[in-house]
Amino acid sequence: MNILKTVKKLPGGLMVVPLLLGAVINTFFGKSILGLTETGVWDWFGGTFTENLFKTGAMPILAVFLFCNATTIDFKKAGVPLYKGVVLTSTKVLTGIVIGIIVGRIFGPNGILGLAPLAIVGAISNSNGGLYAALAGEYGDATDVGAVSILSINDGPFFTMVALGAAGVATIPITVLIGCLIPIIVGCILGNLDEEIRKFCEPGATMMIPFFAFPLGAGLHLSNLLKAGIPGIILGAACTLITGFGGYFVYKLLKMKYPEVGAGIGTTAGNAAATPAAVAAADASLAAVAGIATVQITAAIIVTAILCPLLTSYLHKVEERKRARISAS
Repeated sequence: MNILKTVKKLPGGLMVVPLLLGAVINTFFGKSILGLTETGVWDWFGGTFTENLFKTGAMPILAVFLFCNATTIDFKKAGVPLYKGVVLTSTKVLTGIVIGIIVGRIFGPNGILGLAPLAIVGAISNSNGGLYAALAGEYGDATDVGAVSILSINDGPFFTMVALGAAGVATIPITVLIGCLIPIIVGCILGNLDEEIRKFCEPGATMMIPFFAFPLGAGLHLSNLLKAGIPGIILGAACTLITGFGGYFVYKLLKMKYPEVGAGIGTTAGNAAATPAAVAAADASLAAVAGIATVQITAAIIVTAILCPLLTSYLHKVEERKRARISAS
């Protein structure tokens, strides 16, 4: 039936589709069955493997995902790819942190234009490594593609927590920050010490995504998706424009051979939709905005997956014309 192939064709499909399915089931069958019964599926299967897998299991599965993803970060691939990866990662993360601090200090936890700092930082500081690699392969060279091994460090909730803490929006204990890093550090160390461990864990870097996406969706109601509306679209467009052009101009400043590749960071990672739940678990005061932040980030995932390739393609044409003029002169 080509179910998996179809899902993968959608922007952030492995994350977005299970999340939406979880939201649909929770909306119509969660607490009651279309209002016809007083109980729903979560009441029927409470305390069982069914509830653990489809309703309450997001955090432990996400932890396994972070560990597996970290094993794929290869620090042995030094040189130019390492340099480019550090530049792109720093640009992406620092932009998200600065914007989060500004919005948090001025507007507080409720944010601006219906966008909370939690959603803004979660969307801007995470990038879609797979989409970047595809764009780098099309418009850059092998060193540009190799940068994705470092760029993948910004996956997960750690940098979002740092930014929100710096902005004074969230109170994140240092032990929680360290706790978020430990699975990543341990996975990275083991993956670099033993190639077999990296190969063993590598499938988990993608296989786990639907399994933590569905229970995240099962905590949402479809009415929240409607609330994402315009703010979610604005968030996605802002992410592409701000970090896409940011990566491009930084590459231009550093005189990279293919500066258009820098725009490939103008995306939001599919797993970024898990960030609000992870942050809210660390600071319960953000639980009220975590739901809407999740759906806004979900909207940003889709919007950036469409806009970023268009921006990168446009900048490639601009740079190609410049290279042609230089070659002709």
